[in-house]
Amino acid sequence: MSALTRNRSPATVPNDLMLKYYVQRAEGGAGLIVSEGILVTRQGTEWQHAPGIWSRAQIDGWKKITDAVHEAGSKMYAQLWHLGRIAHPDTPEQIAAGVPVYAPSAISARGGKFRFLPGQPGYVAPTEIADPTLIIAQYKQAAINAKEAGFDGVELHGAAGYLVHQFLDSTSNHRTDKWGGSPENRTRFALETLKALIDVCGPDVALKISPAGGYNDVGMPLQDTIDTFGHLLREVENLGLSYVTFMRYLAFTDVEFDGKLRATQHDVVETFSPFLTHTPIFVNGDVTPAEAEALVGSGKAAGVFMGRNWISHPDLARRIKAGKALDNAFDFAGFYGTEGVDPAVGYVDYPEATY
Repeated sequence: MSALTRNRSPATVPNDLMLKYYVQRAEGGAGLIVSEGILVTRQGTEWQHAPGIWSRAQIDGWKKITDAVHEAGSKMYAQLWHLGRIAHPDTPEQIAAGVPVYAPSAISARGGKFRFLPGQPGYVAPTEIADPTLIIAQYKQAAINAKEAGFDGVELHGAAGYLVHQFLDSTSNHRTDKWGGSPENRTRFALETLKALIDVCGPDVALKISPAGGYNDVGMPLQDTIDTFGHLLREVENLGLSYVTFMRYLAFTDVEFDGKLRATQHDVVETFSPFLTHTPIFVNGDVTPAEAEALVGSGKAAGVFMGRNWISHPDLARRIKAGKALDNAFDFAGFYGTEGVDPAVGYVDYPEATY
C-alpha cells in the first residue's frame, strides 16, 4: 500500500480514526504499508491536517498505529516528507513554525491552491535554504523518531515536486554552490539525506522518485532527466536500500501551463530499471492487478505499490487473491475530507467484499 495523504490528523497528531484506517488495510492483506507523508518539521501544507513526527504526542500516536498494524500481520514504513516551496507562509502551521517557506532556490512553483485560506492563494517565492545540512538533520531526527514510534523502516519522499525533488530538478534548483548545477550536485541533497537515514535505520531505508515530473511544477527535458536520475540511481545502488519505488507518469497528476503539459512523458520503468541491478525496484502509479502480475512475473519489478484502490477497497489484497471485483466507487470528495463532514466518511466506511 503506497503513501496516501488523507488529511485526517488535526493538530498534526495521529489519532484513533487513523489507527482504524490503517488496521482495516492491514487486515485486508497489505503486506507492507507506507504511511501517508509525515512532515519532518512543522510546515504550511495545503492539507492542513497532515501528520508530523517531531513531537512526543506524534511519536506516541504513531506507536499505537504501528503496534496495531503489526498485530494485524503487516509491516509499516514511515514516508518522510518536506514540502519545500509547496508550503504557504499564511497557513497556521507555518506561522506557528516561525520560519519562512524554504526551498533550494528562491523560485516559486506555479499553480497551487490552499482551499482553507481566503482567496485560494497560489504558491509564493520561497527563501533559499542557506545550509541544506540543517534540513538533512531534520530528516535524520525524524528517522530517529520513526524508529521509536515502531516503524519497520522509512521511505524518503523524493517524488511529486516536494523538497528532495526540488533539489533534483534543474527548473527549481538554480543554486551555484555544491548543491546545484550539475546532476552530481543536484543529487547531493537526496544522497546525503539517504545516508543520514541509513545511519539510523540501516538497510530499512527506501526512496520514492517520479522522474516524469509534472505535479507541483517540476519536470526537465528528457536527457537532463536521464542524466540526473541516472546518476542518482547509480549512487543509490551502492547504498543497500531496501527498495526504490518508480512512480510512473500519471495523466491525472500532470498540469498545463501556457498550453503545454508540464511532465516529461516517458516510460519510467524501462528507462531507469537498468540503473539498478541489485536494489529491489517497486512500481507505483495506477498499477492494475494484471499489470502487477506481469511486472513481477517478468522480473521487471520486485513488487508493486497500489494507492487509490486501497482507499475504496480496505480488503484490496484479499479481493485480488479471491478474484473479487474492485467495485467500490471511489469518491474524490472524500479523499482529503470535507470541512463540517464526519472525517470517517470516505475514509473508514468503504465496505469489504463478501467472502
